[in-house]
Amino acid sequence: MSGSYDDSVGVEVSSDSFWEVGNYKRTVKRIDDGHRLCNDLMNCIHERARIEKVYAQQLTEWAKRWKQLVEKGPQYGTVERAWCAFMSEAEKVSELHLEVKGSLMNEDFEKIKNWQKEAFHKQMMGGFKETKEAEDGFRKAQKPWAKKLKEVEAAKKAYHAACKEEKLAISRETNSKADPALNPEQLKKLQDKVERSKQDVLKTKEKYEKSLKELDNATPQYMENMEQVFEQCQQFEEKRLRFFREVLLEVQKHLDLSNVASYKNIYRELEQNIKTADAVEDLRWFRANQGPGMSMNWPQFEEWSADLNRTLSRREKKAASDGVTLTGINQTGDQVSQPNKHSSLSVQSNTVQSVQSSYNPFEDEEDTGSTVSEKEDNKIKNVSSYEKNQSYPTDWSDEESNNPFSSTDANGDTNPFDEDTSSTMEVRVRALYDYEGQEQDELSFKAGDELTKMENEDEQGWCKGRLDNGQVGLYPANYVEPIQ
Repeated sequence: MSGSYDDSVGVEVSSDSFWEVGNYKRTVKRIDDGHRLCNDLMNCIHERARIEKVYAQQLTEWAKRWKQLVEKGPQYGTVERAWCAFMSEAEKVSELHLEVKGSLMNEDFEKIKNWQKEAFHKQMMGGFKETKEAEDGFRKAQKPWAKKLKEVEAAKKAYHAACKEEKLAISRETNSKADPALNPEQLKKLQDKVERSKQDVLKTKEKYEKSLKELDNATPQYMENMEQVFEQCQQFEEKRLRFFREVLLEVQKHLDLSNVASYKNIYRELEQNIKTADAVEDLRWFRANQGPGMSMNWPQFEEWSADLNRTLSRREKKAASDGVTLTGINQTGDQVSQPNKHSSLSVQSNTVQSVQSSYNPFEDEEDTGSTVSEKEDNKIKNVSSYEKNQSYPTDWSDEESNNPFSSTDANGDTNPFDEDTSSTMEVRVRALYDYEGQEQDELSFKAGDELTKMENEDEQGWCKGRLDNGQVGLYPANYVEPIQ
């Protein structure tokens, strides 16, 4: 038996039955468990709502990021629209999951909270009113029967003790008959002891049987009273179980998006968008807009002009960060341009390799097709190596005279930086702090490493240097100090 009754001290437990004294406490404990289970169910729903919210946020962020990448990327036409349909699907599904989160918290969570408050009433001294009522009801029903049970146990104990005493007296009398040293008077006392023991056994047995009979007579009333209180507890628990079933069904309806018409429409629309992707149409569009179908300003004879071949200074190159106007190109191939009347064609600065505005000579190696902001994007999430609208340099030749990284230039030099470094004396420096290169043209080093400074600090605060392994690149000037 797991419990004991206050008035049943000394009563031995013979089984784990509900009818045993104190075993009603398991039924009473179920009321407290019901309150705790309400808390558990609310916590369960709250965690699921939080997951729905996080999932919705992640879907939205994913859709926003990939929509930008696809729009900036090389994909075009109907396949691009089909691809973007996945991002639209994510945004719509995100809204549905936010609705699920709202339903779980505003409806289901609040419903359990209110029901718990109405069903369980806290007492000032702790515990719940319902628990105390059940406890008192069981105690009242069990007390008379427990009292008689205690009497039965006491009578049984007395009877068993008398039987033990009788057996001991008979054994002593039997042993005394074989002992010649005992006088008749001592033998008489032992015989009297045996007689009294037998009488005690009869008396205690009669009392034991009488108390047991009284207990049997009280048992039906005891069972009826206990059944009545137990049934009240069953009804209280039935309300909780039915309420939980009702709430769980509502939660299921809120989570089941398959029955939501708008959810089905999302994927019906997604399927339609994907099926509208037409390879033939995309190839036709690409031919017309990016291929042989494009119009061409074929070269025409042009008179010489002083402004046509004017060399841009470095400062002017920096000022041309938004675009470069190429002059001397006719809009049509039917007319010859007149002196001082130049038609112009605006080309984005990030597509003209020869007029990159950055002072960093390394930026022309890998990033001639990207702006500074695009480089930041690629640093975080690099998906495509170029944009769909990327243009290509128009000033090319077989000799690649305008390529700063060509193997030979007009002077026959092989290093494009020689003209910059020839006037600067190389200086050995030591790194003061760790630095991790953020671009391909930047060096990485640890505090204490030594390297060679090849150029002095520019106006942006960068120096060009060379590591001992031969790698050349840029680094922040204030991260190093000269070696004395």
